Amino acid sequence: MSGNTFGVIFRVTTFGESHGPGLGAVIDGCPPGLDLAEADIQDELDRRRPGGHAASTPRREEDRVEILSGVFEGKTTGTPIALLIRNLDIDSSAYEELREVFRPGHGDFTYMKKYGIRDHRGGGRASGRETAARVAAGAVARRILAREGIAVSGCTVELGGIAIETRSEAAAGSNRLRCPDPEAAARMEALLEEARRAGDTLGGIVEVRVTGCPAGLGEPVFDKMDADLAKALMGIGTVKGVEIGAGFQAARLRGSQCNDPLGPGGFGTNRAGGVLAGITTGQEIVIRAACKPIASIALEQDTIDIHGNPKTISVRGRHDACVIPRVIPVCEAMVCLVVADHLLRQKANR
Repeated sequence: MSGNTFGVIFRVTTFGESHGPGLGAVIDGCPPGLDLAEADIQDELDRRRPGGHAASTPRREEDRVEILSGVFEGKTTGTPIALLIRNLDIDSSAYEELREVFRPGHGDFTYMKKYGIRDHRGGGRASGRETAARVAAGAVARRILAREGIAVSGCTVELGGIAIETRSEAAAGSNRLRCPDPEAAARMEALLEEARRAGDTLGGIVEVRVTGCPAGLGEPVFDKMDADLAKALMGIGTVKGVEIGAGFQAARLRGSQCNDPLGPGGFGTNRAGGVLAGITTGQEIVIRAACKPIASIALEQDTIDIHGNPKTISVRGRHDACVIPRVIPVCEAMVCLVVADHLLRQKANR
């Protein structure tokens, strides 16, 4: 299988499956001398880890990261950093009935068409669990960004069609959905519980903001910053749409409304979302990722088996009712990987 490596200078390769012995990442191109401990990575993995809520998968994984190489006496050595997360709470029994049946909305069908073989246990490589490796690698990228004063943070701006109407960073830190509108967060939780009880799932929108990013990052023409951000986020299985700045709303504006006026003090607005012509402006980068509902639902659906015979399916197993909030650190990680890679590319150029 190709397509498992991401980045140009800060290159990340992930490996492993949901119900295999473990998964992880190999990072090549990390600068030497960076302070790095397992605890730095573990903090990010704990944000993604399941548990603690009825709408979260009952799978209990500790997600403890092990640094196997590339770090000596607490500092990176410039050699490949290998990160391992062992799978400890594996129960593949509920997936046996999926051995010859495709789940609607999942990668079962397309993986079989592409490879002629698939790991039906939890979706194998197509499982959302693969994103734990990305979060681990993103934590290393975040360390590179932090020493440059660049911060990346995400929040929930919509869930199940309920959008935020107010914004408070303090509020985002006080609820498990990381929603900056406390009234909307309460309605989202109620709707999530309703969907869970019905055996259904919900989608939502995550917003990620990058602050402290200098102007000048991004490589025209084909490696634009916004193009790489969109690719990174669309590489998450649940993401079906990405917008930057005004995004799709820009198509409904006139040029006079869409342009960000410039003055001696800088830009007057930020409808471009911090990126112009694929290069960062020095403003805050604003990205939103639209996440579809999780495909594995308890409600009966029509499908086919691997021989093309019609079937009905009701998926058992251990699944979340919504990717939010666990996908937020995943989105942040992918953004960290892109910005760190472009930062190192810029340093190599100048």
